[in-house]
Amino acid sequence: MELDDGGLEILDFETCRVLLAKTPLGRIVFTDRALPAVQPVNYIVADGDVIIRTSPTSRLAHATRDTVVAFEIDDFDATSHTGWSVVVIGKARAVTDPAELTALRALPLRPWAPCERRHYIRIRPQLITGRRTPTRTPIQAGR
Repeated sequence: MELDDGGLEILDFETCRVLLAKTPLGRIVFTDRALPAVQPVNYIVADGDVIIRTSPTSRLAHATRDTVVAFEIDDFDATSHTGWSVVVIGKARAVTDPAELTALRALPLRPWAPCERRHYIRIRPQLITGRRTPTRTPIQAGR
């Protein structure tokens, strides 16, 4: 197990990909009016890419047209102080191709938020990294 400077386990690429496909909710980090913005979104992984649905007039839709974004997912257990995080860095683009839109509409991606969500965003990962708190022994847990 490889650890980073902070003592967290560095997750390999395949583990990150598996975790990415397991959670229904993540956070997209983008630039909105020259400032950093973070927004929770539900998503699905399709062909290795992160797919998000939003309103075509949303700030997310306007801010993620051929721009680099970060996308983060995580899970934790506050009682055992364990958890993990996966971060995807990649270019986000609006999906406009009719054939691609038809394929994405067939996916089981149903928006959690109200109002119409017919705008699809595809994030093509260029970098995927992850960290996990290592399993602690009872002696370490008492420190």
